[in-house]
Amino acid sequence: MLSSADWQAFRLTLALAGVTVAGLLLLGTPLAWWLACSRARWKVAVEAVVALPLVLPPTVLGFYLLVALGPHGPIGGALEALGGAPLAFTFAGLVVSSMVYSLPFVVQPLQNAFAAIGRAPLEAAATQGAGPVDRFLTVAVPLARRGFLTATTLGFAHTLGEFGVVLMVGGNIPGETQVVSIAIFEHVETLEYARAHALSAMLLLFSFALLLAVYALNRRFQAVGL
Repeated sequence: MLSSADWQAFRLTLALAGVTVAGLLLLGTPLAWWLACSRARWKVAVEAVVALPLVLPPTVLGFYLLVALGPHGPIGGALEALGGAPLAFTFAGLVVSSMVYSLPFVVQPLQNAFAAIGRAPLEAAATQGAGPVDRFLTVAVPLARRGFLTATTLGFAHTLGEFGVVLMVGGNIPGETQVVSIAIFEHVETLEYARAHALSAMLLLFSFALLLAVYALNRRFQAVGL
């Protein structure tokens, strides 16, 4: 029932979600740590910027990302001046836009997990001679493992269901920027309801299995006191 283009869209969606979450964990972890520990006055402004994708319409965010990543935008123009290519309508552009759109779904759970640790474990490690980086890697990160699990799951699942942002930035290029949500929309537009149903059911089952695994792991962590 599903064509090779449909399977390609599904694989592209999984690749996009995986790369997006990996990038967000790499960049979002130090940001979340700073937000959890900082007392700077402008911390509130940073938190508002991080949470902005939660309230901003996806089409608005996608439009400004398209402008920024296009050949005449600040990012796309700079890349073109350096001999590269603009990121609009490319997989790399989808990754950048997805990272912006899913940023709060990764940073906020990590920030809450780090804040819940408290200062006592870190101060105890400091009395044993552990430096700031050592305290972060050996104390904060292990104690925040449930936050990392939640952040990874929410970021991955949120990226799977993106539509407005990826359509604005990536368009609908089969094999390059066509993700599952866009493929489903295209099938509905062309009255191919059977293919739309098959893709939708596949995404539904995959998302359910992902959440089921996370809840099971969380219950296991609770049972062993982690």
